[in-house]
Amino acid sequence: MRLIRLLIAFAFLAVGIAVGALNAQPIAIDLGVVTLRGSLCVSLLLALLMGIVVGGVVVSAGMVLPMSRRLRAADRAARDAEPLEPRQR
Repeated sequence: MRLIRLLIAFAFLAVGIAVGALNAQPIAIDLGVVTLRGSLCVSLLLALLMGIVVGGVVVSAGMVLPMSRRLRAADRAARDAEPLEPRQR
């Protein structure tokens, strides 16, 4: 399993190096109040990273937090419930 992970990591590294080598043109991004200058590769990688972060926040807010609240409520309800009959040993 570690070998497969290592091979996948090297494959992504190779793809990243290829993208960086093929997209080395300088660009300027005008945001209205400021102009950012950099290479196309860095801009693409930053946009990808920002997309991953925003997607993670959306998934966390949309699924993980409500499930966590439901789990806490179910745990609280289970703790408050009393057993009907005592256990016999």
